[in-house]
Amino acid sequence: MSSHLVNFKKDGFEGQRAIVIPKPILTRFCTKNDAVKGAYITDIGYYPKAKFHGRERQTGAEENILIYCIDGKGTVDINSVTYDIAPGDFIIIPHSVKHSYETDESSPWTIYWCHFKGPQADAIVAQIISKEESYRYSIEFVDERISLFDKLYSFLEQGYSTENLTYVNLLLLQFLCSFAYRDRFYAIRPAPHAEPSERSILFMQNNLDKGLSLAELAASVNLSISHYTFLFKKKTGFSPIDYFNHLKIQKACQYLQFTDLRISEIAFKVGIDDQFYFSRLFTRTMGYGPKEYRKSRSAVR
Repeated sequence: MSSHLVNFKKDGFEGQRAIVIPKPILTRFCTKNDAVKGAYITDIGYYPKAKFHGRERQTGAEENILIYCIDGKGTVDINSVTYDIAPGDFIIIPHSVKHSYETDESSPWTIYWCHFKGPQADAIVAQIISKEESYRYSIEFVDERISLFDKLYSFLEQGYSTENLTYVNLLLLQFLCSFAYRDRFYAIRPAPHAEPSERSILFMQNNLDKGLSLAELAASVNLSISHYTFLFKKKTGFSPIDYFNHLKIQKACQYLQFTDLRISEIAFKVGIDDQFYFSRLFTRTMGYGPKEYRKSRSAVR
């Protein structure tokens, strides 16, 4: 914690939970553990209807902070910019950044929160902020996210063995991902209102047996070829056709490992009529040919 800290909390909150991991434990087990030193938790808590709760840190905290509000309201000030927090909002505060936060007196917030450190943690925080250049976002409530928090807390209550802290901090990454990639956390399949690239990938998955053109892929999400290509590459880092081909080769790998189909039959099943083109594409994607892949995987079938 920062030494420049003002605590506005006057009393405890009924039902509150909080764990602060001792610094000697963090130094001994987390900062030197290659499996977790990239991102590890330092404090965690749940404050229900937290009347009079607040903090002010003029020079920020040593850790990154995540606050997730599920009821009531409050305000958070980061670098002199004020954010109103309502149910369903979460806010991320990078370490060493001036901030303050305070619950609303008439409708005090109920929050889940955690502090966490490490270079990987910093990168996740930066990625969350960069999505919409904001510290605050709104998310849908899902039980699985709360279940992850409860697991983190419950296992921390069991003590600070190396095994336990390693498990907890690997869970932390999943918990953070539920905020950083909230749309993916809700469901495996994209919703109808999902962005074009996600709907396009679902369309690709449903049509792996076809040789779709770029124009057909763009038409599936009602976009021009140029705009579709721009959005897709910005989101995925690949052109639509390259991505489609990667999915085809991924499916081909499953056929090679789990069936006795001939290579020409597998090529046809992933929408490629030319077996020789399929073999070249497979080799370029995987680093070796389909026959070699099948042979290498036969030992683990």
